Amino acid sequence: MNQQLNNTFVSMVLVTGGTGLVGAHLLIHLIEKGETVRAIYRNPKSIQKTESLFSLYKKEKLFNSVHWIQSDILDVPSLEKAFTGITEVYHCAAFISFDPKEEDIIRKTNIEGTANIVNFCLAFNIKKLCFISSIAALGDLLANENVITETTEWNPEKPHSDYAISKYGAEMEIWRGQQEGLKVLILNPGVILGPGFWNQGSGLFFSKIKRGISFYTTGTTGFIAVKDVVETGYDLMKSTIENERFTLVAQNLVFRDFINSISDAVKVKRPRYHAKPLMMTVLWKLDWIASYVFGQQRQISKMSVKAAYSKGVYANDKIKNALNKDFRDIHQYIKEVATL
Repeated sequence: MNQQLNNTFVSMVLVTGGTGLVGAHLLIHLIEKGETVRAIYRNPKSIQKTESLFSLYKKEKLFNSVHWIQSDILDVPSLEKAFTGITEVYHCAAFISFDPKEEDIIRKTNIEGTANIVNFCLAFNIKKLCFISSIAALGDLLANENVITETTEWNPEKPHSDYAISKYGAEMEIWRGQQEGLKVLILNPGVILGPGFWNQGSGLFFSKIKRGISFYTTGTTGFIAVKDVVETGYDLMKSTIENERFTLVAQNLVFRDFINSISDAVKVKRPRYHAKPLMMTVLWKLDWIASYVFGQQRQISKMSVKAAYSKGVYANDKIKNALNKDFRDIHQYIKEVATL
């Protein structure tokens, strides 16, 4: 049986989003490092996904070390109980969607929820807070620039997805906490790859490609293995580094090469056709019409089409210099994930 909150522990690490890809992998890593861990969940059924991940790695016994507490980052009274006895916090919880219809819940969860976490960290004198943000919250290149870094400035006049805006707003809450005396870290990972969550987030790449796709796009973005995200976060939290943000990208890949790598790993044919921008524009407009008429969830949006053809190249020099760390090769990691 899963352990629930045990008031005999006076010092432990709190993980929000423990039922998601990053949070679940973080729980494994923290427990293996000997940490006492409390994790937030909203729905008891969601814990099963995390338990399945532990089983996938054959670490079922470790799962029983997690101290679960039912809470919600938008429910202030429940957070007071969750923070009792906590010394460090990893804030991984987020609402991830690129459907414009979900703008309100995206911004409320990611900005207001993060503000609540920051407020409780301040109230409970938390030693350090690590926030898992996204490269979506990094800045916009100027005409004479071609590589995005931690210091690239955000331009509010440029178009951004609701998710990107929400992550940027969440980071502003983190920096507010820092100004009020909280020690913080912000991690900006690229597309996070990992096993166990095949029906959400980046796991959809594997499940959809395994079913077979015919088209590819030629945009570029940064990718990283989930294990590199959690290992880096832990190492930074245990270091003397504070009040910094770090871009976490192992490699910048063209989507075509990324899709081909997954296709080879799951042993299906590579997509043959280039989905040109005009075609994708028509598709997102048709998808918008279908969503409006039938009320179905959006499958493709204007911003996701823009992302499919953006040429985002992200530098990882800062984190490599800080920890002298090398990240996993993405093509090799895709092969590992495909075998799990």
